[in-house]
Amino acid sequence: MVVGILRLTLHLPHSGSLKAKRQIVSGLLRRLRQQFQVAAAEVGERDRWQLAQLAVACVSAEGPHADEILAHVLSYVERTAGEAQVADVETELIRL
Repeated sequence: MVVGILRLTLHLPHSGSLKAKRQIVSGLLRRLRQQFQVAAAEVGERDRWQLAQLAVACVSAEGPHADEILAHVLSYVERTAGEAQVADVETELIRL
């Protein structure tokens, strides 16, 4: 069994408040959960208006499959995140 973890840092240059940031981030997280059947949450920079750190996790029988899922998630975020720009990406596969 493999647990895949994707950590993303998003830059939200036009966000002027925490409320505006939360609207963008919560909508993106909801779409990721629905589209890819993954666990997704905001895990850092919760009090900064223009930065968001997200984590996405999936479980698979094989590492390449988990890696493929996370690559699709990253591609989806880059295409659909609107004004949010991906500033940093980390991927980790944990074999259990």
